[in-house]
Amino acid sequence: MADDALAWTRAVPEDETGPGPWIEIAFGEADDLVHLRETSDPGNVVTTTRDKWEAFAKGVRAGEFDHFAEPAD
Repeated sequence: MADDALAWTRAVPEDETGPGPWIEIAFGEADDLVHLRETSDPGNVVTTTRDKWEAFAKGVRAGEFDHFAEPAD
């Protein structure tokens, strides 16, 4: 699927004013795929399935990845 056929949504924190780089996500309309890319490198697209994406999102909501957001000592 060509990148120009995808509707990309940018994840930007509400209080952020800078240019990024940001993560963008697009859901394929004709397939079961979820596409992710970084605004600083839009040609490098990571693709996964909707089932795997939903499992990841469920883990985020459950706090399974909170330790990644904690400041380093």
